[in-house]
Amino acid sequence: MEALLNQAITDLKALHSFTDNELGILDMVDKAAEEIAVPELEHYLKHELNREGIEIAKKFGIIGIPIAKEYGGLAAGTLITSLTMERLGQMGMGFGTFYDVQVLLGALTIQRWGTEMQKQKYLKPAAKGDKILAFGLTEPEAGSDPASMKTTYEAQGDKFVINGSKYLISNGSIADAMILFARSKGDKSGISAFIIDTKSPGFSVSMRLEEKIGLFTSDTAMLEFNELEVPKANLLGELGKGMRVAYSALLNGRIGIASGCIGIIDGSLNAAIERARERKQFGKPIGRHQLIQRHIAEIRQNLEMARWPTYFAAIRKDAYEKDLSNQALLKEIDLQSALAKKIASRLAFESADHAVQVFGGFGYSLLSPAGRLFCDSRVTRIYEGTDEVQELKIASSVLGDDFRAFD
Repeated sequence: MEALLNQAITDLKALHSFTDNELGILDMVDKAAEEIAVPELEHYLKHELNREGIEIAKKFGIIGIPIAKEYGGLAAGTLITSLTMERLGQMGMGFGTFYDVQVLLGALTIQRWGTEMQKQKYLKPAAKGDKILAFGLTEPEAGSDPASMKTTYEAQGDKFVINGSKYLISNGSIADAMILFARSKGDKSGISAFIIDTKSPGFSVSMRLEEKIGLFTSDTAMLEFNELEVPKANLLGELGKGMRVAYSALLNGRIGIASGCIGIIDGSLNAAIERARERKQFGKPIGRHQLIQRHIAEIRQNLEMARWPTYFAAIRKDAYEKDLSNQALLKEIDLQSALAKKIASRLAFESADHAVQVFGGFGYSLLSPAGRLFCDSRVTRIYEGTDEVQELKIASSVLGDDFRAFD
């Protein structure tokens, strides 16, 4: 696995000059991933959260990679975080989903929109992994359409009172704090973002979703809020403008999931190559059969096609971080991240399918890496923006804003 990531770094040097510090971070990520892989497999087969992986990530200090040093991070950029997600994705998206939510949807969002008090209280411990974060946007009837959101908030004195539910929330039952989105009670136009403490009265986990198709080492939960009181100081961003917060977080998340999908393709290629060299049928290694070679060629092709839209989006996102007022660049990145996620997630699913075919009957088992990658790859075409939502974003960028299918 390390060889393919090293090749990616070599290829990227034409677009990005890696510093010694960045290369040191990536080396540390590789060492952490090697250590995480053992408990990840054990817990995956038991269909349980990989808490050991979280502790290993904390030990190596990789949770705070893109966070500013003053808040306990390493101050690396989007591209380095993207390569980190790629490396984690090589073992599947269970731990990668934890990392994506903790870092890209959670910590980076607080860094971008939070007050100094919020950064000290939530961001600093989150960057070290001492405070687990979740991101609460999706509801049973509000997935791709946040306008259907039913969770409400109401101002009462020096606090907000929140009622409602959230659905399919990664890290939901293990989070210490959560970025929560709610609509102003009686006002369908005003969605706001809050940071809530999950130990607060009125917060409850109504269900842990364990019967998933994949992501067995990732925590997924349905949450309830019953008269949950949140201090006004925990408002994240401006009142009534929470969708700005959500969209910026999901932009980070799209690049993160696309990067994890490159890892799935990496992992699928590694597994297929090893199987093709070692498995023998009809008196020779199956890799000498032309139809098996076709599957491997397709995966290698997919790897190349997925990498460059994702790397480009990450590099442009780094440019935007230096010029946050540049709306034209933000619009470009919005498109590039949609392209990256749409392309990489589809190709990850196809690549894992090719790997299963190379493995044959054993591929249809969670004991095989191909089977695990296949199961995990499917959700990447759904969460943090479905294929269809990305297609609408891509189409409207071509046709013009007057043709936007949604706002």
